[in-house]
Amino acid sequence: MGKIMTAIGLMSGTSMDGIDVALLRTDGDRLVERGPAAGYAYEAGFRDRLKQGLNEAKSITNRKQRPGSLTALEQDLTLRHAEAIEAFLKKNNILRENVDVVGFHGQTVLHRPDEALTVQIGDGSLLARETGIDVVYDMRANDMEHGGQGAPLIPAYHAALARGAAATAALVPPVVFVNIGGISNLTFIGADDGLVAYDSGPGNTLIDQWVEAHAGIPFDQGGMIASEGAVLPDLAQRYLLNPFFSATTRRSLDRNDFAPPQGLDASLEDGARTLAYVTAAAIVKSARHLPATPRTYIVCGGGRLNPVIMRDLASEAKVHGADVLAAEAVGFNGDSMEAEAWAYLAVRSLEGLPLTYPGTTGVRRPVSGGTLARGSKRSETA
Repeated sequence: MGKIMTAIGLMSGTSMDGIDVALLRTDGDRLVERGPAAGYAYEAGFRDRLKQGLNEAKSITNRKQRPGSLTALEQDLTLRHAEAIEAFLKKNNILRENVDVVGFHGQTVLHRPDEALTVQIGDGSLLARETGIDVVYDMRANDMEHGGQGAPLIPAYHAALARGAAATAALVPPVVFVNIGGISNLTFIGADDGLVAYDSGPGNTLIDQWVEAHAGIPFDQGGMIASEGAVLPDLAQRYLLNPFFSATTRRSLDRNDFAPPQGLDASLEDGARTLAYVTAAAIVKSARHLPATPRTYIVCGGGRLNPVIMRDLASEAKVHGADVLAAEAVGFNGDSMEAEAWAYLAVRSLEGLPLTYPGTTGVRRPVSGGTLARGSKRSETA
């Protein structure tokens, strides 16, 4: 067993709704002790700036470029992450000197794996200076430099969780973790701890874009809008017949790879209902590329809070003899799992352990990754 470290993980996902913060004690391998977690929402004006940043990022051809307002946006994003850490430390009475490292994801503004290009804005050195804590950041780049897709990175953590869950819960294998964020992804854990993982299709991003454009709200809370609508088969098939699902090679997705419907395609309610079905059906359709048919799906991410998606997923999975469980049903925290993963990956990075594998990102061989920024380890109480 390696050195046991206390790590904080930070995640701002493709839904761009805020920052998730989580604390772990881990050796970066088999030991995982989950601590407190919290979420800190972005204000509406900052979310608008992030969306503008996505448009400006489309012109990037080199991952160091920051066109338009992206330099200022990167700084402000980083300072918000620093504020989130300070609030988290204070809320949980944690001394900063007791935290060994922060795993900092940043905000993805561009992801073009076919061009070996991924850009997450977030200044790790600035975050280390502001917090006084060592920061590991930019954890996707090394994978891409070795032929990987740069995503997903969370499977190494899923495997660690599954090892612990197997001892306490009667999970019928094969087990697949499903993360329904802006983009959905799958992690298949074989009997020998072998990992296969890939993006499975649009998650919440299409629903979020649809209801924001047509109802002026950022997401369909609790699936309330979708619950009033009906699935439009032609519209659903327009998505599910996309070549992404039938291609022999899995690839990671950018949030712009699937566009929301046009305004005349559906009513507000029918559009939300159809997109909820697409999210669920895409997961099961993509699971056909796994080494074996899943028997247990463990669902995390914001999509698990949409009962319409969860009912559709349970119905689609049942056809193939599989059960669907929310993360909480097996003792996990479905809101903080990605932030926890970034804490775990930061420790793995410090230990030089692999973050990605040929079966998860298509990288040529297992590789570590991340850049370390040293903090001053300020000694005052948070």
